[in-house]
Amino acid sequence: MPWRYALVFIGVFCSSTAVIMIRMSHTHPTVLAALRLLIASALLAPVFWRELRRHRGAYTRQHWQRSLWPSVMLSVHFISWGYGSRMTFAAQASLIANLVPIALPFFLHWLVAERINRTEILGTAIALGGVALLTARAAFTASGDYLGNMICFGSMIAAAGYVALGRRNRDFPSLWLYVVPVYLQAGLISLVASLPWLGTFEFGSGREWLLMLGLACLPTIVGHSMINYGVRHLRGQIISLCNVTQFVFAGLLAYFIFHEHPAPLFYAASAVVVAGVALVVFATPTPLPAEAVD
Repeated sequence: MPWRYALVFIGVFCSSTAVIMIRMSHTHPTVLAALRLLIASALLAPVFWRELRRHRGAYTRQHWQRSLWPSVMLSVHFISWGYGSRMTFAAQASLIANLVPIALPFFLHWLVAERINRTEILGTAIALGGVALLTARAAFTASGDYLGNMICFGSMIAAAGYVALGRRNRDFPSLWLYVVPVYLQAGLISLVASLPWLGTFEFGSGREWLLMLGLACLPTIVGHSMINYGVRHLRGQIISLCNVTQFVFAGLLAYFIFHEHPAPLFYAASAVVVAGVALVVFATPTPLPAEAVD
């Protein structure tokens, strides 16, 4: 139904706001990741307790323990994303960080023995070629976004690992019994990592708290939930490809808010990247889990 696609694109748009709010905030990336995750887990706590009562006999301590490694990957993703997204154009950072579909088949092959076909390998090579174009431009022009591209790429790898582990843990009795513990543990991991910079947070700043709340609500809760709703009712390949378009929304928002104008090569490289992602997505024989982690 069209309204389901509309909900998916609302989720994609909400997810794309993450890079904007991160850029607007003055909070250190590790502190920002910790607060964003802890606020999100606190807001979702009532949903967790409701689902726990509903599935009390089916949810065990083992389920909680199995959510630890996804929490580590999510924490690494959010912290590195906080660094990388401030070092390059918003559209470029969003494009690279949302290349999860090109890395996901390889993680799934390693974790759950899903086979990788030749078209997926070809699509991955094409998409990486597009990223190489973006990075080479930064390197040869001595642009400051070279390191930012690399950090965003590493952030994408961590996100792909998080999603792949979610695929392996899909036997949880409820999505919220998986997501909320992951958010909480990732938040605590990020909090420990942020201790050297925790004192730099402007605790008296209403603006910073509003941005933290916005990050917890829009991309983390609303974006994540709507895209996961789409996965349950639409083809996973379509959802994965839709999620890559976050960079379009991020670029438009950055144009109006930060007056960012990416170099002409960015548009050509973006077309190459999206073409590669499309090959990977539509070559995948089984639906890919498409989660919004930004």
